[in-house]
Amino acid sequence: MKKWKVVATAVTFGKVNKEPLERLQQAGCDVTINPFGRPFTNDELVEYAHDADAIILGNDKVPSSVIKKCKDLKIIAKHGVGTDSIDIKTANSMGIVVTNAPGTNSQEVADLALGFMLMLARGLYQANRDTKDGKWIKPTGKSLYQKTMGIVGLGAIGVALAKRAAGFDMNILGYDITQNPAALAAGVKYVPLDELLSKSDFISLHLPLTDSTENIISADKFKLMKKDAILVDTARRKLIDYDALYRALTDGTLRGYATDVYDSEPPAHLALFDLPNVLLSPHIGGTTVESNRRMGDTAVDNVIAVINGQTPPNIVVLK
Repeated sequence: MKKWKVVATAVTFGKVNKEPLERLQQAGCDVTINPFGRPFTNDELVEYAHDADAIILGNDKVPSSVIKKCKDLKIIAKHGVGTDSIDIKTANSMGIVVTNAPGTNSQEVADLALGFMLMLARGLYQANRDTKDGKWIKPTGKSLYQKTMGIVGLGAIGVALAKRAAGFDMNILGYDITQNPAALAAGVKYVPLDELLSKSDFISLHLPLTDSTENIISADKFKLMKKDAILVDTARRKLIDYDALYRALTDGTLRGYATDVYDSEPPAHLALFDLPNVLLSPHIGGTTVESNRRMGDTAVDNVIAVINGQTPPNIVVLK
């Protein structure tokens, strides 16, 4: 039996934690890890994976045109949760299994979302810069205590954030197409989206990107928001109309905005990025030593299952 060729495009796979990489090697795989420190381009993905049996995928895009050139591919194992960057229909039509790693970084993404809120509410980013520059300027912040948190999307990450908000004695509103019992147990009150936006002091987005969620935060939705609200997106960039977001940040509607997600990585520079009330991070929501190990092990579990002729535990079903 020939060695399986595995191409890991996930930037941190095999680098932060060696154990998942070593498990593949012990299973007889020839593994290539990401040499770029960024997602692969389409051409690079074809160059590296045209004869690969498996891809452990990071934040790279895998369109139909790429998949069709990878004739030996048997599994695309996402090193993370979201799979909207993969043409699953084409993959499945070629007999390629698509898997993900659900729940492996939920706590860490919730940590980042809350951290963004604290930074924006208290002006910590500016206070840090001023103090280091020798300026003694005390910004007047905004409390989280007993304010209203609106969570749009109540999967594992949204529920994890709700539990954190409860620690601040916040009123927690939630919106999703179905009600999650875990969210209700965490104290979330489900309301229509418009009500959530109009009542929330802090709004956090945790939806997948679909045809129905693209630009779900539109110009009309910004008009509903409280003055001085804070908006955080650690889910998908295209959930928000960016032209409308820019206006909301410059006309006083929003106190601030923070994001960890972009159309491409690294992103093209936007005027939005220069605003003083905007915080950016390089898609690090799920990047801690602990979550990296969980994501790596889960991706490897899925690949090894396919190697052994078994059904992988985390198949993504096309809806």
